[in-house]
Amino acid sequence: MIALESAAPAIAMLAAFALIAGGVVVIRRGDNRRQGVLMLVMAVVLIGNVMIWTL
Repeated sequence: MIALESAAPAIAMLAAFALIAGGVVVIRRGDNRRQGVLMLVMAVVLIGNVMIWTL
């Protein structure tokens, strides 16, 4: 379990970057702006969680 615990912040940051990229693409395309904004909010929450985990 130690390896998974140490890898969790890195995995969450990868997910956050994917959410940021996806959110920007969805917003720029104009398909569903609400979904794009929610993706960006979720990315901010994930980054906040990583900051708390690494304290």
